Amino acid sequence: MDKLPQQVLIIGISSVFLLIVAVGIILLVFIYQKRQLIYVREKEQLKVDFEKQILESKLEIQEQTFKNISQEIHDNIGQVLSLAKLTINTMNIEDTDTLPAKIDSSKQLISKAIEDLRNLSRNLNTDYITDLGLAVSIENEIRLLKNAATYQVDTVVTGEVYRLHHQQELIIFRIFQEVLQNIIRHSQASVIVVSFLYTPGIFSLQVSDNGKGFDINTLEQTENITPGIGVRNMRYRANLIAAEFTINSNLGKGTMIEIMLPVNIT
Repeated sequence: MDKLPQQVLIIGISSVFLLIVAVGIILLVFIYQKRQLIYVREKEQLKVDFEKQILESKLEIQEQTFKNISQEIHDNIGQVLSLAKLTINTMNIEDTDTLPAKIDSSKQLISKAIEDLRNLSRNLNTDYITDLGLAVSIENEIRLLKNAATYQVDTVVTGEVYRLHHQQELIIFRIFQEVLQNIIRHSQASVIVVSFLYTPGIFSLQVSDNGKGFDINTLEQTENITPGIGVRNMRYRANLIAAEFTINSNLGKGTMIEIMLPVNIT
């Protein structure tokens, strides 16, 4: 008779223990699911924030690109077409001595304007840049610079060339374009060196010139000057793709800009 109550007690204690364990497991599962849900939401929010930053950068790059287009058309293509128009207006059908030369000159000027428009169109085409890749796109940009201006441009490639993510390549290329524009407008340089570094862990693009340089401290201390804003924009774009942007310059000693991107190439 004494054994039965004892067995009932043991069963009761065991049941309570199992119930506690079950409740504990349920609580742990609930806590885990809650944390997992929070993690997923945070991850989604980070993704949304990142995509928002990318969009803002694209819009800012687009606005800057429109300004570059306007200046390119005005300074280069517009002048070439104006000169072609002037040449045509001065043609005299009866002047058989100068007419052939003026016709040839007009053809060359119009051909140059057409080629410049094609090059401008290619440089603005994101798909074109993505298809070519960063290295080839930059080489094309360098070739255009050599044809258009009296710069000595040297290219140095270290390591075996590989492709980056298309978003990384596009942003780096747009930064490179802005660097070139700054050199053309402000540096008074005659020599530009573009260096690529490809390693399994790091990609680096370095652009240096022998121009007049500037005081870095002035850029850091002054919030509203245009060069400073340009540098901050380039640094911001680099940060979007987790790249490190550095700039070194001294008055009379040129400028060096480097974009360093961690990669995992196996």
